[in-house]
Amino acid sequence: MGETVLVDRYDALLLDLDGTVYRGREAVPGAVEAVAAARARGTGIRFVTNNASRSPREVAGHLTELGFAAAVEEVGTSAQAAAAMLTDLLTPGERVLVLGTEALADEVRQRGFTPVRDAAGASAVVQGLSPDLSWRDLAEAAVAIRAGARWVACNVDATLPTDRGLLPGNGSLVVALKTATGAEPAVAGKPAAPLLEQAAKSVGAQRPLVVGDRLDTDILGAVHAGMDSLLVLTGVSTRAEVDELPAELRPTYVAEDLSVLDRLP
Repeated sequence: MGETVLVDRYDALLLDLDGTVYRGREAVPGAVEAVAAARARGTGIRFVTNNASRSPREVAGHLTELGFAAAVEEVGTSAQAAAAMLTDLLTPGERVLVLGTEALADEVRQRGFTPVRDAAGASAVVQGLSPDLSWRDLAEAAVAIRAGARWVACNVDATLPTDRGLLPGNGSLVVALKTATGAEPAVAGKPAAPLLEQAAKSVGAQRPLVVGDRLDTDILGAVHAGMDSLLVLTGVSTRAEVDELPAELRPTYVAEDLSVLDRLP
């Protein structure tokens, strides 16, 4: 019996989205086929995103439109991870000041907390990106944090890629609150470990492989979570950037695209 192909070494794939399985409104060439082949071999699939503005249902719907046939339970967002972190910090029913979309507020509600939009009585602040976020929202959060509220950031991505170029991401607004309060948030999304750890747990994985296109989030997140990783060169990071890293921060594998999963590494 010959050596198994790469995907057979792992019991689950924790797949990043933009730059890994799709680019904007189009699937990365070969990605749909690679994910389908992994499913056919019995590999668990989780789509894992730092995006906290869309619900898992919306993400699954987008993926399904592109051909990935994603189920809602196969999606893990940083909003879910942040809300889950609150369960270790608060008791049910406590008020949580939500900076972000209604999708984030829904995740907070599903964990048994009361989402609010003002500082009064807030035991925690959970921060995700919303295009409608205002100075007044940040001010309420600053008041709550200075009064002792716990602070959880969905992610600290400095920029948000759009068809207009890079725009301010959640991390840029996190920095604003750090400057205003002197506090540091707990972080749910990549490169912090909670999002990946929760995704692996949800699929019952003992040997997950983290797959992504960014060294600073996907691959560093895998390092922090103690998981193997695959960098695909279909998005942001390059092979030259990998070569500049110390060995302990490099991905386990580097490949042109997801087709490597069905080959000998």
